[in-house]
Amino acid sequence: MKLWLNGTLKDAATVRIDPADRGFLLGDGLFETMLARAGHISFLDEHLLRLIGGADTIGLAMPFAPDHIQEACRSLLSANGLEDAPRVALRATLTRGPGPRGLALPPVPAPTMLITCAPAAAPPDRLSAIIATPRRNPWSPSTHLKALPYLDNVLAKKEAKEKGADEALMLDTYGNLACASAANLFLWEGNRLITPSEGCAILPGITRAALLELAPGLGIKVSEEKIAPARLRHVSGAFVTNSVMGPVPLSRIDGRDIPAHPMTARLTAAYEVLLDAADEND
Repeated sequence: MKLWLNGTLKDAATVRIDPADRGFLLGDGLFETMLARAGHISFLDEHLLRLIGGADTIGLAMPFAPDHIQEACRSLLSANGLEDAPRVALRATLTRGPGPRGLALPPVPAPTMLITCAPAAAPPDRLSAIIATPRRNPWSPSTHLKALPYLDNVLAKKEAKEKGADEALMLDTYGNLACASAANLFLWEGNRLITPSEGCAILPGITRAALLELAPGLGIKVSEEKIAPARLRHVSGAFVTNSVMGPVPLSRIDGRDIPAHPMTARLTAAYEVLLDAADEND
């Protein structure tokens, strides 16, 4: 398997990341996970804009221009023979690079940028979920960034697996629904679609934004709200989204069956049309 590191394609087995890299030692960095379909990278510009915005927020200079990163992603797919694969997950990881011991920023940062890819499975038909113990902190700057520290999410996912579920739903520190372990959450109340607002410690997802834009054109009223878990007892459907799997229905939450809402399939179909159109224009 080939990967791209700091401007060069390399064999994964020969790559060395500096042991003093702050991404490894401190989680000091960001990442983006993208979907490539037959060589076309969905929402690539949006992902790069979010990466650049996150880097600016944490005071990290981008080591490569967006067009350089775009070309790196495409070269990596080709180098691994995945340019025609139906579904590939690309991940771009950016760290502040190596530094001295401690928390103080290195006086002369040398950022590390790594891009990897791997075939991605087809999305599942449905998922089950529990409400997990770890909570999202709306006051943490990293909550709204695609930041490397993911321990809370990892532990939430672990808890879900231990309880026989596929996915973990996480609350914020005020007790409102926030997100899944690696996805945004949407709920149906009748034919109205609701999703946790950005104040509920969510990461504003790329797919989430696309669905919020698509929904009104399908006659779907959408609301971003603070959502108490008690409202789950009355929902008429639910689904989660991320950039690799797209929208996937939730069929059970905390052991309670969730009905399949007919508008989920319609919204998913519109999302697929959007991806297809973007692929044709790539």
